[in-house]
Amino acid sequence: MVAIVLCLALCGRCQAQARAVAQPMKHLLVLGEEKGYRHESVSHAMATIERLGRESGLWTTTIRTDTEVLTKKKLEYNARNLNDFDAVLFYTGGELEMNPEQKVALLSFVHDDGKGFIGVHSATITGEMIGGYFNEHPWVTFDAPIIVEDPDFPGMQPWPKSFILKDEIYQMKDFSRDKVRVLMRLDTSKLDLNNPRVHRKDRDFAVTWARMYGKGRVYYSTLGHVEQNWDDPRLQRMYVEAIKWAMGLVNADVTPRALATQLGRAGNERPDIHSSTGGPHLNRGSK
Repeated sequence: MVAIVLCLALCGRCQAQARAVAQPMKHLLVLGEEKGYRHESVSHAMATIERLGRESGLWTTTIRTDTEVLTKKKLEYNARNLNDFDAVLFYTGGELEMNPEQKVALLSFVHDDGKGFIGVHSATITGEMIGGYFNEHPWVTFDAPIIVEDPDFPGMQPWPKSFILKDEIYQMKDFSRDKVRVLMRLDTSKLDLNNPRVHRKDRDFAVTWARMYGKGRVYYSTLGHVEQNWDDPRLQRMYVEAIKWAMGLVNADVTPRALATQLGRAGNERPDIHSSTGGPHLNRGSK
């Protein structure tokens, strides 16, 4: 009996080792460069992402606070470039120091090479690829009333259908649900829509979304401004699953859905349905 148990244990260990050999760890580039406004949470966010990858055994993390690596050209001193990574995570701000070649390389990395991009909070400089541009944060940091639109998407499971989280939620322009799958949005029935900094006429304030960009996968969430939120297991799980999805380790439905089809699931919103579209720019900042 002992021999049988030992044999099964050894077989299980061999199978686990075989899977590890068959599925080598992915490589994630985390970029934390900021121009202009500085977010205090960036350092903690990058350290948390590195730790989560190491503890899960799913990816190794390279952390950079400069943009030299954002190229497909061979660099000096055996430095890495975009070709060495499976996905890029931006927690950046403002207009980054990227020349035209670098901008093209980053977009091609996702669109043509089929790699992943994860944008955190202020990382909205990629415009068309990410799905929208920063257009103020009307309520600054506040107790944000959030609705989970897609509880089946990886990383949404830890959150209730509706919840309150203290964070800074961005308002987007050149954003359209025709191009993205919204995973979370603000509950407009609990917002001060008379705030003069509210610009969206459709009252659609998406918080988190995912989309395909050519062959690649793009994920964005405005959550993460408040440093303490990076210690929240729910937020950590959300970004772990976002990275896994962006790297192609898990799949999910990212078919765009109209806001009208999501009303009534939580809250009592009464938005007017409009949409706006934007161009393929890569040079607008946020804070």
